[in-house]
Amino acid sequence: MPPQAAVETLTVGQTQLLLLPEWAVYVETLGALLVSDVHLGKAETFQHYGLPVPSQVNHGTLGRLEALCAQHRPNSLWILGDLFHGRVGMDDEVIDAWLKFLHRTQVSAHLILGNHDRPLEDILTQLSVECFVEAVEVGGVLFSHEPDLDPNRLNICGHIHPCFRLSMGCDRLRLPCFHWQPRQSRLTLPSFGEFTGGYDIALAAGEMAYVVAEGAVVGFGR
Repeated sequence: MPPQAAVETLTVGQTQLLLLPEWAVYVETLGALLVSDVHLGKAETFQHYGLPVPSQVNHGTLGRLEALCAQHRPNSLWILGDLFHGRVGMDDEVIDAWLKFLHRTQVSAHLILGNHDRPLEDILTQLSVECFVEAVEVGGVLFSHEPDLDPNRLNICGHIHPCFRLSMGCDRLRLPCFHWQPRQSRLTLPSFGEFTGGYDIALAAGEMAYVVAEGAVVGFGR
């Protein structure tokens, strides 16, 4: 486990969520590791259209995910959408890297199809990952790609790639964050991929942005 100061624990009812500085969530009661918006093959997509982007981002992303699996030894890995970026970027090297990751970790992988995954369902079913077209409820928690609108159940989702801007004197920082919205009972994960961009969020009253900075998760509220 990472040092306690490096993580934030969010308790919702009977469910404890560990917000990890590696842009992931671990639900200990479920033995589930959650990530979102991995976007493997995005660099290859850019390369296809003539932009010189290094391919090493895939190995870095999967290396971080493998380290998390080794650290927490989850019963299941849930990817809350957009495992791959698109068909153009799914070359043999990208697919091979994913399959080798699964072989090394032996983790049970589950994917909620995101907007980038849905056109790839015919390929994904052959890549040793269980795919779900719709949101899935696991242990009373709803896993989805896009945010769910039902405030009566805890929803963990992705899709937004939330970031939070901090101002300290003359300094400005823009950091990926976990976005907690208690009125909606919704936690939105930061994108796990290293080459994905982000969307600036504005906090409503009672909401929290848990930013990831220098290997730690730090909460900012309104």
